[in-house]
Amino acid sequence: MDTVKIASLFDVSGKVALVTGGSRGIGLMIARAYAANGVRVYITSRKRDACEAAERELGAIGECIAIPADLSNAEGRAALVATLSAREDRLDILVNNAGTTWGAPFTEYPEDGFDKVLDTNLKAPFFLTRELLPLLEAGGERGSARIINIGSIDGINVPRLAPNYAYGPSKAAVHHLTRVLAVLLGRRNIRVNAIAPGPFDSKMTEWTLTEYRDQIISRCPVGRIGRPDDMAGIALYLASPGADYLNGVVIPLDGGISIENGNMSTGE
Repeated sequence: MDTVKIASLFDVSGKVALVTGGSRGIGLMIARAYAANGVRVYITSRKRDACEAAERELGAIGECIAIPADLSNAEGRAALVATLSAREDRLDILVNNAGTTWGAPFTEYPEDGFDKVLDTNLKAPFFLTRELLPLLEAGGERGSARIINIGSIDGINVPRLAPNYAYGPSKAAVHHLTRVLAVLLGRRNIRVNAIAPGPFDSKMTEWTLTEYRDQIISRCPVGRIGRPDDMAGIALYLASPGADYLNGVVIPLDGGISIENGNMSTGE
C-alpha cells in the first residue's frame, strides 16, 4: 500500500469550480477557500455589482470569474450554462449554494413567497445540476467530480427562534435530493454530498443573529457560531481526493446544535 501524503490527499489545485450564490455569506467563504488553494472558481449571483466586487476581492488571492445570473428561472440557468460551457470543457466541483428565505406569520404566509423559496432552494439546484451534467461527467473522467449541496440544520430540526414555513422544508428536500442524486450519479464518477450549516454570519442570518446571538451561543455545545475557516475546511475536504468514498452524506456543520436537546436552529 502506498504511503498517504496529506499534500496529495487533500490537494484541490487545478480543479474548476462553480459556486452559486458566491458573492457573499457561505458561498463567498467557500469560493475564497477554493481560490486560495489553486482552484479556478466561477461565482454567480443575481446582483452584478456584488458578483463583480467578489471577483475583484478573490482575484487578489487566486483565480475567480464572475458570471451574474438569476438561477431561479430557466432563462438565467441557460445563460449561465452557456457562458460556462464556452469557457470550460469540464467542471470538477459544483456548489449549489444560492438560496433565499421568506418570513411571515403562518396565517399570512403568501403563496408567492413559498414558491420563491422552493424555486430558488430546491428546483434551481436540481435543474442546474442536470444542465451541467455533461461538464460534470467530463470532470469525472479526470477523477471523481463533486456536487456539494448547501442544506441547513433547519432541514434537520424544526427551528424554534424564527420559524420559516418554506425554508426548512426546502432544505430537508435538498438533503433528500442529495441522496437521490448520489445514487444516480455515483456510477458516473460524480460524488454528491451536502453540508447542513448551523449559524454563520451572513445576510440571511443577520436578523436572527442580531436578535438571538447570545441564546444561540449558549445552546451550542462548542459555545460559538460558525467561522469562515469552519466552512472552508469542510468545503475543501469534500472537493478533495480524500473524500472520494463519501457519497450521499449530509454533514451538519453546527458545533453540535442539531443534536443538542431542544436545539435553536437558525438556518444558513
